[in-house]
Amino acid sequence: MASASDIVDGVTGEPSNVVCAVVGGGPAGLMAAETLAAAGIAVDLFDAMPSVGRKFLLAGKSGLNLTHAEALPRFVRRYGEQAVRVGNWLERFGPDALRAWAHALGVPTFVGSSGRVFPQGMKAAPLLRAWLARLRRQGVRFHVRHRFLGWDGTDLAFATPAGVLHVCSRASVLALGGGSWARLGSDGAWMAPLAARGIPLAPLASANCGFECAWSAHFRERFAGSPVKSVAAHLDDGMPAVRGEFVVSQYGVEGALVYTLARALRTMLERHGQAVLHLDLAPDVPVERIAAVLARQRPGQSLANRLRAIDIQGVKAGLVREVCDTQSVTPGARLAAAVKSLPVRVISPRPLDEVISSAGGVRFEAFDERLMLRALPGVFCAGEMIDWEAPTGGYLLTACFASGRVAGEGAATWLSGRGHGAPLSQREPAARDAVDGPDAQ
Repeated sequence: MASASDIVDGVTGEPSNVVCAVVGGGPAGLMAAETLAAAGIAVDLFDAMPSVGRKFLLAGKSGLNLTHAEALPRFVRRYGEQAVRVGNWLERFGPDALRAWAHALGVPTFVGSSGRVFPQGMKAAPLLRAWLARLRRQGVRFHVRHRFLGWDGTDLAFATPAGVLHVCSRASVLALGGGSWARLGSDGAWMAPLAARGIPLAPLASANCGFECAWSAHFRERFAGSPVKSVAAHLDDGMPAVRGEFVVSQYGVEGALVYTLARALRTMLERHGQAVLHLDLAPDVPVERIAAVLARQRPGQSLANRLRAIDIQGVKAGLVREVCDTQSVTPGARLAAAVKSLPVRVISPRPLDEVISSAGGVRFEAFDERLMLRALPGVFCAGEMIDWEAPTGGYLLTACFASGRVAGEGAATWLSGRGHGAPLSQREPAARDAVDGPDAQ
């Protein structure tokens, strides 16, 4: 029987034995590995890419938004329908714990003016380097260019440069990411092998994404790339308006305000086939005041002058012209109403592979409270492959870290008890006898 060390250099004719396999080298997988190693458990981490943490590094390219400093009850509400479940993760490892963890790695954090939390220096690379160095000191072994294929019987199967490798693991944590940015490893290919094992899954969908709009060629040419600042937006479903800013793109709209509403927009498109983003272009000015200013304008004033009188210029004025029948909004009251609730129709979310994150994945009913799959005892999941989503602002990363902590603790508990015997009993006696672990006889 091959030893665990053999899995680094190539393929053997028989399954290799490891105590705990962590599959996926993003924040969730790395946190699960750290949690297990801290419990004294030997960890082998497998990743499909040539190096780990690639999407994490990309997220920090323009400034790593690690978490958010807002009060925890409001923080938890950001997770929408899954707020209670994700909130349970955050009780184990919340935003304050994440900041303390980064500081212990020698990377202090600071709170920006928006409440977002960043590491000193703003970059992800120093944090990742320090983290990987500590993981190696803890004994975590890394195996890159190992792409998860699923299971062969009870063994994990990986595609490697030398061929298919089978790994016999007493427990495993899957942290395989969602379906966005396939070139960085998150391609959603794990959906098929989990579905084959009867794991309940929700289809992967675009989250934190831009949306397509049917812009005219003139508007696109004139305003693509223009930021639309100091606005608010609401939808037809009666939800409260959200303030922020977004960007007009070649294809439609993108940016923080749009990402915040992405889940609701996507749901409306799925249910009704259409969705309308209502923009308040002057959120600090009551509609009555705008109407009063417009009423004082001389008859025959151009639309440009009327908009200028209420401080609607540039891309905001362009949006009014693009969306409205300019003749119908000539009367002051109608123009005031349009400025306060400009209906921008969105057609569809952008393709999954180019969005910041994805929704869907393993449904929560598949798990117990430790994030162990009920159908596959000893197999745990963490991170974006689980069916939850969050807006940008540090919420996504925080929950990924927290889920990794929960899954790692669950796997450690599983390995320290007697529950791990059931999956091993399905293997050949020789394979069971060859397993090394903290409680091996």
